[in-house]
Amino acid sequence: MAEFRLAKNARVEKGRSFRATANAGNTRTFHIYRWSPDDDLNPRMDSYEVDLDHCGPMVLDAIIKIKNEIDPSLTFRRSCREGICGSCSMNIDGTNTLACIKPIAEVKGDIKIYPLPHLPVIKDIVPDMTHFYAQYATIKPWISTQSSAPPDRERLQSKEDREKLDGLYECILCACCSTSCPSYWWNGDRYLGPAILLQAYRWLVDSRDESSGERLDELEDPFRLYRCHTIMNCTRTCPKGLNPARAIAEIKKMLVARKGV
Repeated sequence: MAEFRLAKNARVEKGRSFRATANAGNTRTFHIYRWSPDDDLNPRMDSYEVDLDHCGPMVLDAIIKIKNEIDPSLTFRRSCREGICGSCSMNIDGTNTLACIKPIAEVKGDIKIYPLPHLPVIKDIVPDMTHFYAQYATIKPWISTQSSAPPDRERLQSKEDREKLDGLYECILCACCSTSCPSYWWNGDRYLGPAILLQAYRWLVDSRDESSGERLDELEDPFRLYRCHTIMNCTRTCPKGLNPARAIAEIKKMLVARKGV
């Protein structure tokens, strides 16, 4: 039987343990992925006991407490703390989500925290989003028009047309969906992934945009769109409750419709 092992420098090792103070009664243990480009050490999982009686209810509250009170070397991203900016996306208890809206109480047992999977790691639980944002730029995420703007008003749309954007504009580009998609893991260099395709559909159905033909031309490619195999991980993991798989299916239907098939 063939046996496969990770390269020596890719194996995640057991790291340091930080115990809570003796008078802490209500504690939970957080195991957090640690890696730094500044040394030649393997990645490791450090363990932190956190006193929940003096901590907010969300996983991000615990991470901030660890940073402020236990281990200042811990590196992570965060900003709004309201599930709006997408900065604190990470893998918590095996699921990609936002740490700021993930209740500690929802996780049973010890809480394991990793960076988003299948992205290069900058440090600790901070992934490199450069390629993801470069893909976003390729879909030209802005209204594109050929006609002149009305001289005395904005470009208006009906209530019905505006409702077509519901379930699309709420995407915060946290990358939870794309990094949960096996097709994106395998073909991330060419497949745009669910987050970017959902954003592409948002502009395709905007009644004010006049470049749908060009947008569809850009997407009609064996890899950019058609690597989606409807695995549905994207929809299951989206912390905003959106449905990227549906958006991708709608783009495919638009391509079929314009061919008159």
